[in-house]
Amino acid sequence: HRLTIGLSIITDRESRAMAGDKLPVQIRTRKFIRNALLSRRQFIVDIIHPGRPNMAKTELQEKLAEMYKIKDKNTIFVFGFRSAYGGGKSTGFALIYDAVEDAMKFEPKYRLARAGLVKGREGSRKQIKEKKNRGKKVWGVGRRIAKHKAKKAQA
Repeated sequence: HRLTIGLSIITDRESRAMAGDKLPVQIRTRKFIRNALLSRRQFIVDIIHPGRPNMAKTELQEKLAEMYKIKDKNTIFVFGFRSAYGGGKSTGFALIYDAVEDAMKFEPKYRLARAGLVKGREGSRKQIKEKKNRGKKVWGVGRRIAKHKAKKAQA
């Protein structure tokens, strides 16, 4: 199909791309497990999104909250999404914790930081390594004093 507007010709695919977020997506879950030890539900998520590049993780969190009747979206963690060759389908992993406290207890720090539940690391990777190496140079009795001075200088 082709839509003609003035002098420009827009193909059907381009018009769908312009619609973008309005296109329907289909969310399927599989390998659903209730993990009582970690106080969570875990499963694989398949998203079928033809004519759409992918689906935002925040949007997916909202849809999963709706599907599983979850009140607090902070208990839902989605990660590890890969698009299938040719597009139109993405597969990833999702965890739904019973409470935010359980998520804080079991989730890795980087995923908590990504979700905005804890503060991420400050400074660049190089700065972190330089600080570590400076700490290694001080040894013995003066180590505690040097750490205290470094903390004061940083604040």
